[in-house]
Amino acid sequence: MTDNISAEQLRLLIERIERLEEEKKGIADDIKDVYAEAKSTGFDVKTMKSIIRLRKMEKHHRDEAEMLLETYKQALGLM
Repeated sequence: MTDNISAEQLRLLIERIERLEEEKKGIADDIKDVYAEAKSTGFDVKTMKSIIRLRKMEKHHRDEAEMLLETYKQALGLM
């Protein structure tokens, strides 16, 4: 009895994951389309991705990363 329940539960979980994977693929395709639109209107996609990555960070982590970047640039004479 428990084998049947476990098998059914497993099947349902697998099917949910498969549906979510399909949704994720659809969303990834939508994001790719938005980047293509941005590029076609003259925006730099690489810079946009950097900005999105920075916006995801907490302010103190972002400040720390920017400080480290400035320190490394100075050390390498890029400033």
